[in-house]
Amino acid sequence: MKIITYNVNGIRSAISKGFLEWLAEEDADVVCLQETKAQPDQIPLFHFLELGYTSYWHSAQKKGYSGVAILSKMEPDRIEYGMGNAVYDNEGRVLRADFGDISLMSLYIPSGSSGDGRQDFKMQFLDDFLDYTLELKKEIPHLIICGDYNICHQPIDIHDPVRNAKSSGFLPEEREWLTRFINSGFTDTFRYMNHAPHQYTWWSFRANARANNKGWRIDYNMVADPLAQRIQSARILSDVVHSDHCPVVLEMKN
Repeated sequence: MKIITYNVNGIRSAISKGFLEWLAEEDADVVCLQETKAQPDQIPLFHFLELGYTSYWHSAQKKGYSGVAILSKMEPDRIEYGMGNAVYDNEGRVLRADFGDISLMSLYIPSGSSGDGRQDFKMQFLDDFLDYTLELKKEIPHLIICGDYNICHQPIDIHDPVRNAKSSGFLPEEREWLTRFINSGFTDTFRYMNHAPHQYTWWSFRANARANNKGWRIDYNMVADPLAQRIQSARILSDVVHSDHCPVVLEMKN
């Protein structure tokens, strides 16, 4: 089973930059998208059907903002839109598909970089989301949560940990939350397979950051610990450029 998570920073923009051709070549079983920035009537579903994907979209009420999706070559048993909290669900941040004994989620955690108000919103979301996943795991132990977490976990995950120590996305309280999340029973699949530095999934558009690999690793494929033994490979596709993020791949044994 090949799973990809990818913050596309606008699905229509990504399509204009060759996303569909890349998607056909990559031939993943399931693709989780974040920051789709499109309403249902703006999404060219036929493109995905032509490639063999049934697609499920959870858009934000606000146009051109947020939104998550799941593209799947397998028919899910169930689709769950949102996490049962209208404040978050109106922003299109959580979408889940159940496949047999595995449940796979596309997640887009809020950014707090625009100011204190959104940072407070982000911290509340994190607390509520952890509570939500703890309850969900009681029902579905084999949970995979793919997405843009908007948090670098450790200094190895960011190009300049010293200067960014007070930046949203690398704040001590955010990193501590991610540690609690992982300790609640999840495996960071990329770090499970790869301990090398300078492995990033997002780069600012400013100051030629991507060309100089001055990035942040904020996109993850997290699996519930019982699934860790089924991990075959985990890779960051940093040379794929349809967005300011890049795709992250997880391959698992059936």
